[in-house]
Amino acid sequence: MNRSELKGALVGAGYFAQFQAEAWNRIPGIRIEAVVDQDPDRAREFSERYGIPRTYTELEAMLREEKPDVVDIVTRPETHRELTEQAASHGAHVICQKPMAPTWDDSVAMVEACERAGVRLLMHENWRWQPWYREMKRVIESGALGEVFHIGCRRRTGDGRGSEPYPVQPYFREMEKFLLYETVVHFLDTFRFLGGEIDHLFCQTDRINPVIRAEDYVLLQLRFRSGAHGLIDNNRISGPVEPTPTMGVVWIEGEKGALRLSEDGRLWITEYGGEERPHPYEWSDRGYRGDSVKAAQAHYAECLLTGRPCETEGRAYLKTIAAVFAGYRSAETGQAISMNGTGDGG
Repeated sequence: MNRSELKGALVGAGYFAQFQAEAWNRIPGIRIEAVVDQDPDRAREFSERYGIPRTYTELEAMLREEKPDVVDIVTRPETHRELTEQAASHGAHVICQKPMAPTWDDSVAMVEACERAGVRLLMHENWRWQPWYREMKRVIESGALGEVFHIGCRRRTGDGRGSEPYPVQPYFREMEKFLLYETVVHFLDTFRFLGGEIDHLFCQTDRINPVIRAEDYVLLQLRFRSGAHGLIDNNRISGPVEPTPTMGVVWIEGEKGALRLSEDGRLWITEYGGEERPHPYEWSDRGYRGDSVKAAQAHYAECLLTGRPCETEGRAYLKTIAAVFAGYRSAETGQAISMNGTGDGG
């Protein structure tokens, strides 16, 4: 698509949609002309807040009337397949928030529906666009750490404690799959960005707070195809209620040195034999998590306008989804799961 501007529509006016609407208003090449939400009052308030001209309560009516080039879906994951198929049938490209869909089959169906319709499915996965991870990737590629042999992260938040956990997104309490599916997916995708494709994984899960239905503790061990190892250690019980900018600490160890991300967004580098020292880089505290939503969406807009491949194109993103569902199989069976032949149509 070689166009100077795209006509877009936002589907969903809930909690996270605010970050996406605000970011779209700062990105050239796309204009959001309509918002769809089942609650007409919420749609109206949202449209007024972000300067969106028209509101709808049904996606089908919006697609017929507006004929958008792209639909940005920011709704609950169980709705993603139906909404994606609907938008694709009207010839609209789709940007869809993670989690992709509740099942592997639904996720594949979303990709195939867009491929049949000749439109693109881009998954909104903004964590890999957080500026600290972009800089960590740059440092890896510079060779400053040497050959990387370990990538690890530790995330602790306290919003899952008590009798009414997750007050900002209370539907988390009722999800049949939660922490791995909804949160750790971010780290799996970011680890793929930093370390390459995953060869196999071993996962343990637990439910600490009995108020919720699903897991709120995940310990996930990875082996990358490069031979490097990975460790994701995550729970939403034992940390601060208010999340830090990075929502966790991440470290990368190579043969020559190590790089550490602290929770305040600072990076620290160690050349073995020397002292750890600050690694300066630029980032903004505007928007969501280092303005990562804007960075991600600017990438999506550019890809749609120019035809450039997207980092989280739907079919490629199936590799992240495959790792999520492999994690659940590992936790259920107590066995390591091979990722060979998954997430690539095989």
